[in-house]
Amino acid sequence: MFTQDRSLPKALRVLLPVIVFAVLMGIWETTVRLRDIPPYILPAPSLILQTLVKDWSLLFASLLATLRATLEGFLAAVVGGIGLALLFNRSKWVEDAFLPYAVILQVTPVIAVAPLLLVYLPQHLAVVACAWIVAFFPVLSNTLLGLKSVDRNLVGLFTLYDASPAQKLWRLRLPSALPYIMGGLRIAGGLSLIGAVVAEIAAGSAGSGSGLAFRIAEAGYRLNIPRMFAALALLSAAGIVIYAGLSAVSRLVLRRWHESAIEGD
Repeated sequence: MFTQDRSLPKALRVLLPVIVFAVLMGIWETTVRLRDIPPYILPAPSLILQTLVKDWSLLFASLLATLRATLEGFLAAVVGGIGLALLFNRSKWVEDAFLPYAVILQVTPVIAVAPLLLVYLPQHLAVVACAWIVAFFPVLSNTLLGLKSVDRNLVGLFTLYDASPAQKLWRLRLPSALPYIMGGLRIAGGLSLIGAVVAEIAAGSAGSGSGLAFRIAEAGYRLNIPRMFAALALLSAAGIVIYAGLSAVSRLVLRRWHESAIEGD
């Protein structure tokens, strides 16, 4: 028996999240107005938008500071994670010696590490280090998994044709691991933003900072709740843009040959 395709049209799938968002904002706005909720308890979306426009210069400068630290931590995680995964793949004893420390780095709560880093490092470097800590392990583990998931028959074929280790790496292992690497990058992009935000909140608790999370903490101390929501909205938008950008790069790299990036009809 044939099943009928009930999937939504592509245009509607794109608009559906926007429609849901508009409905939720409408419910939020209506509830605040009907119940006359004070802004210091729950500001309406319209007031948050007004605050975002009014404080745009301050919030945008803080957003750029947060994004700079996020990008630097993410790039360090990409270089370090992929490079270390290649080293682990080449030497089993190196993997056995150092992988447990990478796991320890991952499972240690970054909120506990951030205050220590702020003691020993300049503020910006501490924020970058926190972004790197949380983004590093997904890149390392996904890349290592991809390098180990190569088809054994293809490895045997390359061996049969007397391929060098470098040829096996560049022509077989890395292309086969590419979907895993891109998956790790999508995860690491969002995590690097989280790490930067955690470090900025810790810096804000110490009375210093310039990033967007610091503005959230500062607004909280002053009970400026609309500014808190406006800054949070900017952070959420930045996270969405980071994920969407990395997803677009992944589709661009994999679209012609890997099933995960081939869109159905």
